[in-house]
Amino acid sequence: MNTYISQSTTISSLKSFLALSIIFLFGSISAIAQNTDASDGVAQGDAAGVSVKLIDNKGTIKYLQSNNGITTVTSTEADNKTTTTWQLGGTLTEATYIDVDGNAFALDGLKLETGAASASSTEAPDQSDHGDAGATGWTLVVRDEATGEFRKLLATDLVSGIRVEHTQSADAAANVEITVTGLPALTAGSTIAKLFVYRNGAKLRSGTDFTAAADKVTITYSATDLPMYKNDVVEIQYIK
Repeated sequence: MNTYISQSTTISSLKSFLALSIIFLFGSISAIAQNTDASDGVAQGDAAGVSVKLIDNKGTIKYLQSNNGITTVTSTEADNKTTTTWQLGGTLTEATYIDVDGNAFALDGLKLETGAASASSTEAPDQSDHGDAGATGWTLVVRDEATGEFRKLLATDLVSGIRVEHTQSADAAANVEITVTGLPALTAGSTIAKLFVYRNGAKLRSGTDFTAAADKVTITYSATDLPMYKNDVVEIQYIK
């Protein structure tokens, strides 16, 4: 009885054999990974824990570490190592933006600040200690709407005030101008609400009893409605 094997069957068997050989070959020379400790010779510095030793299909030895980031060390021969680290922290080399695109972006675990505000921290942070050298206390973080950049702001630049007390030296016969250094020009109906003026403890009305301009408040004299006598005390309070 003659046995007949078709050419197509032979070719299919040959293809299967070659495919299995290739799979076996690549499987035998693919990367091998194993855990190692500090004795593996990798300069771990202050890294904690073990590293993962990798050998790729070219025989190159690599070490993988994780310590607040990922570090890879490639060794092509003795004492010839290339180290690459992806790690949180460091210095930005160019402007970087994160677009949350409607998603929440937050930091958990922040401590509640209960100390005193800083009185002098206005310069860029000192890279050596991540703060201003010689400065103490806390500052506020604000956003520059033009650039999106974060900046520091002293608490006194956000919430502070001016208080001036004026004692009338003689009976007045005209309007009385009182110097209030640092008082900005105010807008009726908005920022004028931050200014309070009292005569002998009684609150005066803006625009009727007094007017305000940069660095001064003018008491509107009226012999009938608002006389100003000697030793009258005008107290001016402005809150930024």
